[in-house]
Amino acid sequence: MSLEAGSTQVMDVRVPVAARINRLPITGFHRRMMWVLGFVFFFDQGDINTLAFASPAIMKFWNIPVQTIALFNSATFAGMLVGSVMGGIISDRIGRKRALIGTTIFFASFSLLNGFAWDTASLLVTRLLTGLGISAMTVVGIAYISEIYPAKKRGSFQGWVMTFGLAGVPCTAMVARIVVPLAPWGWRLIFVWGALGLLFPLISGVIEESPRWFENHGRLAEADAVMDRIEAKVRAEAGELPPIEPLEVVATPGRGNFADLFGRACLPRTATLVCTWVCLTLGFFGFTSWVPTLLVAHGFSLVHSLTWMTTMTVAAMPGAALAGLFSDRWDRKWSIAVVALLIAICGIFYGATFRIGFIVFFGFLVEMFLHTSMPLTYAYTAESFPSGIRNSGTGIAYGAGRLANIFGPLVIAFIFTHYGYKSVFAYIAALWVMVALIVGMFGLRSKSLVEKAI
Repeated sequence: MSLEAGSTQVMDVRVPVAARINRLPITGFHRRMMWVLGFVFFFDQGDINTLAFASPAIMKFWNIPVQTIALFNSATFAGMLVGSVMGGIISDRIGRKRALIGTTIFFASFSLLNGFAWDTASLLVTRLLTGLGISAMTVVGIAYISEIYPAKKRGSFQGWVMTFGLAGVPCTAMVARIVVPLAPWGWRLIFVWGALGLLFPLISGVIEESPRWFENHGRLAEADAVMDRIEAKVRAEAGELPPIEPLEVVATPGRGNFADLFGRACLPRTATLVCTWVCLTLGFFGFTSWVPTLLVAHGFSLVHSLTWMTTMTVAAMPGAALAGLFSDRWDRKWSIAVVALLIAICGIFYGATFRIGFIVFFGFLVEMFLHTSMPLTYAYTAESFPSGIRNSGTGIAYGAGRLANIFGPLVIAFIFTHYGYKSVFAYIAALWVMVALIVGMFGLRSKSLVEKAI
């Protein structure tokens, strides 16, 4: 026996939100949300990189050493650590949509204030707060995607949203190329560009508050009202909706507490994802942040190093698109493990060769698979936690990676100094092998998470 297509009740038993979301066909409603979320991630990813493009001009404008630029970068990552935890907690309390709008306004506002910084101390503070907002928005965004899209498609949409987001990096680079030469203060305009995320509230009407969040907080009438609106929009495009099978009707979840992340039920997955994100973040930034420096230190010219790195970074968008294409075709647990092993293999070949063609080829593959792994892990992390503590759990795991990255550069510098160039890439490869082992041995299968409508 199945429920009628438009019904939300059977024998006076309320149908949970998850069952209603998961039976929806993909329509223009879902694609419009994808574009709006892509807009937010576009400036999120762009703002992460604005300082990198502005730094040379800032050094000249204020006559400051490279060590001061390093402090600005450290402040950004420190802010991201705090933001990843705070964003998850706040979102679980006030709602996904409100948190998404609030965190976007926060990071975009402080991006604008970066452009008006009057000295190094003020820029240090604004970069810290920009990083806080960026990371908070990322945590909220990936959890929102996990909750608002049907479970069998959320991985694909995570990949497509990130593809649009990563387009913000080359676009920011082009803007920097235009505005920096305009005047000695032209670097300030890069941060003004990053502040265009402030336009998000004007288009945020396209997205709904997560009905799962309403449901978790016992606001069942509001949850059903949101689902009624969503179903009406989908029905207008796709016709009558598929029936909800009884097996899909799971118990309505309740509101969770932060302490639940460390309770008997959730502690194994919390520990698994924390360890995964620590290894993944160290492996990711170990490659992307250090490749130009390591190439120069090993004897290649700075011009060639930056040129090759720019060529490699082109792989980011097709990498994320690749995740969008196959994320929901295979179990994400095994997809993450396989991609991690591919990164490790390509990274070893990259570090072992000194031929330019092979450096670019294997570097391109590493960059592509790195950005395939991120959307997969975003989706997998969010869906691994019950919806009542989804953002808090995602924030803890993501934040653990940011914390580890504070010490990551010191480890790489030590390995390079004492053991040489190739040892660095052996270390990075080992981190990705650890990601594959941790997820493969201890991670939950995403198929089981979808079947349980988590």
